[in-house]
Amino acid sequence: MTTASARSASPERELLPTATPARTRAAVRELLRPHRALAAGGAAVMVAATAVGLLTQPLLGRVVDLVTERSPAGALTLPVVLLVLVALAQGTTTALGMSLVSRLGETALAELRERFVERALSLPLDRLERAGSGDLNARVTRDVSRVADAIRTALPELVRSGLAIVLTLAALAVLDWRFLLAALLAVPVQAYTARWYVRNAGPLYAKERIATGAQQQQLLDTIGGAATVRAYRAEAAHTARVTESSRAAVDLTLRGVQLVLRFYSRLHGAEYTGLAAVLVTGFLLVRGGSVSIGTATAAALYFHSLFGPVNTALVLLDDAQSATAGLARLVGVVDEPVPPADAGPELPTATAGVPPTVTVEGVGHAYVPGRPVLSDVDLVLRPKEKVALVGASGAGKTTLAKIVVGIHRPSSGRVDIGGTEPTESAATVGLVTQEVHVFSGPLAEDLRLARPDATDEELREALRRVGALGWAEALPEGLGTVVGEGGHRLTADRSQQLALARLVLADPPVAVLDEATAEAGSAGAGRLEEAAERALEGRTALVVAHRLSQAASADRVVVMEEGRVAESGTHDELLSAGGPYAALWRAWAEHRSGARP
Repeated sequence: MTTASARSASPERELLPTATPARTRAAVRELLRPHRALAAGGAAVMVAATAVGLLTQPLLGRVVDLVTERSPAGALTLPVVLLVLVALAQGTTTALGMSLVSRLGETALAELRERFVERALSLPLDRLERAGSGDLNARVTRDVSRVADAIRTALPELVRSGLAIVLTLAALAVLDWRFLLAALLAVPVQAYTARWYVRNAGPLYAKERIATGAQQQQLLDTIGGAATVRAYRAEAAHTARVTESSRAAVDLTLRGVQLVLRFYSRLHGAEYTGLAAVLVTGFLLVRGGSVSIGTATAAALYFHSLFGPVNTALVLLDDAQSATAGLARLVGVVDEPVPPADAGPELPTATAGVPPTVTVEGVGHAYVPGRPVLSDVDLVLRPKEKVALVGASGAGKTTLAKIVVGIHRPSSGRVDIGGTEPTESAATVGLVTQEVHVFSGPLAEDLRLARPDATDEELREALRRVGALGWAEALPEGLGTVVGEGGHRLTADRSQQLALARLVLADPPVAVLDEATAEAGSAGAGRLEEAAERALEGRTALVVAHRLSQAASADRVVVMEEGRVAESGTHDELLSAGGPYAALWRAWAEHRSGARP
């Protein structure tokens, strides 16, 4: 199970859940279970590599014995040759073993990434909006990076170090059980250090992840709204917020550094204790004639060889704790429940039958309790009717549009689309917003996001319908031209035409346009409005109108004021009524006249 106890500092943010430690371990087992053969093979090869490497110390001890016995120089040939063979064998098997372990980790990570992306794309949009883009962005980037780095570097080294520790202690017991007892004097200090570190590091790194997500969210909000911030002279306030969130993240990072420094100091004390005990034991055993000098040397070398694996294993706890914190956040998203995709009756497409009626009944909504954005909104969109929503900024137009689409669930009231709720059928309502993303890749593949099985001719027909076929075919490689990041950059109006073409291909019976022509500028506004008209043909449509020329061409105009429907009627009826719409129209017309040269 997961816990959703992680909340941001702001009451308006509800972070995505983080998995419990037990659920995180279970998820790792689920990922590794299909690859048991690979895991067993990697473990076997790593055991063999470590075992071969443990022959080094006895061979060096043998060299010491031959020297102390004043044996001829030729007697050293065999142990030296064996040392070379051991080095070659250990290097080969270690490389193979670490390769197998790395392959296992990368395979499991790839599966986790796929599950994460699949679930993140399936989450309700209102859930993602409550969490904020910073939280999801931090998980997709920093958390995935930490887990990937741990799998590529920490996991193979941790496996190798663990095997080296176990087999080296066994080798000490084979030399003489008293060497093993002496070496184990360091274990209590190391065990206490490890337990202390794990107990403190886990919660600290989890807090750091949350603070980093909050920092990224604040940066995204500030940079994304830079124009508004400057317009209201709020630079100082936003800078203070960024500083505060950054300072919180930095403070937690510094606490982590202090924790690591204390961790290292305790490890050095354990090393001194263990090595001193082994040397004293060797001295006593040699003096008593129980072991040779070479055997005592081998024991000291064995314990000294533990410095690397033990320190590596314990130090990797830092990476392991950091990666585990990131992994828990990824698993939390993977486990997040999503509404069933096939719930509700299947509705026809716009071209396959009569589009459904959209009924908004008594809808109210508040992002913050006690501060309603919508109040008692009633609205009916008849089949194939185009309704324009107009009103001042903050009137609730976009919120109502998002509720119709299913991004938000209304706080009160209901929305009915042909007998179903908007959230029950993803294919019922299509949305085109002011912010359009052009995906990196061939233009044809970007269009096929809306309908993967669309033929090239169907793609051309969709582009033709929105007036984009001419410029699309004029691109260097036509529909095969790479667009988006790293490719051919499309202008704002062409990007909107691309989004409208995707709407035509998806062919939903209901469409919502949320200021979808607002970014075009005056030069492309006419073309986009014509493209939108053609894309909406045959659909029940709700248009959040940025330009009142869109409202004038609509079948009906609905005027929003302070979250309520103030007026509803045709363009001519509302002008004749002389109410809020007529005032908006006069102001808009005067602005257009004044803007003309």
